[in-house]
Amino acid sequence: MQSQVQYLPITPALFAILVLAFVALVILIQLRILRYAYLKLGVGPGMAMLLLLGSLIGSYFNIPLTVLPGQNIHSGEIIDYFGMQYVVPLVEHWPGTVLAVNIGGAVIPTIMSTYLVVRYQLWLRAAIAVIVIALIIHAMATPVRGVGIAVPVFMPVVVTAILAFLLSREYAAPLAYIGGSMGTLVGADLMNLDRISGLGAPVASIGGAGTFDGVFLTGILAVLLAGIAAPSRPGLAR
Repeated sequence: MQSQVQYLPITPALFAILVLAFVALVILIQLRILRYAYLKLGVGPGMAMLLLLGSLIGSYFNIPLTVLPGQNIHSGEIIDYFGMQYVVPLVEHWPGTVLAVNIGGAVIPTIMSTYLVVRYQLWLRAAIAVIVIALIIHAMATPVRGVGIAVPVFMPVVVTAILAFLLSREYAAPLAYIGGSMGTLVGADLMNLDRISGLGAPVASIGGAGTFDGVFLTGILAVLLAGIAAPSRPGLAR
């Protein structure tokens, strides 16, 4: 069972698109076109690339937490939702829905968000950003049989960036990352834990299938939107 919990949350074709986006960002970072945006986030270009690469590779790995009683488990399917194709892993003799935590879609964003909150002392504003985005994402989230909870991919991006600007233009970039990633995890996954067991998903991964693309794109693109336009501040990249 342990080996079957590890799988790509989206189809190889869509995952390849995210990889291409990562390669394009690496090129832009190396050309220093996006250097300003990542300096606003408080990380160097090398750390930014590790952050992105770790999220992509980590999306394959899940840490099982517990097994929820399930019924009519789906297996070996591709589920279409809002133009995205989510993978339902092929399983045998499955006891129910395995509740897990995704490395790339939950663990890495949580560590990075905690670092940003502590570094810039954004306790109150970060809490407001997470709560507001979580409520918005929760309203958009849809239970999808065989997958779990899914959210539209691109809608939260602009909302996250705008909210970050409203809370603090100076710290818009870190607030965008924190609000976008943590708000998606809380609003889509944590606030819907009680609805997971009846969806027939063999694996319900927090930050995995259904939300990984949202966490990855919302966090990164919101940072770019907020960081590129935010005013510079001396010593931010120290």
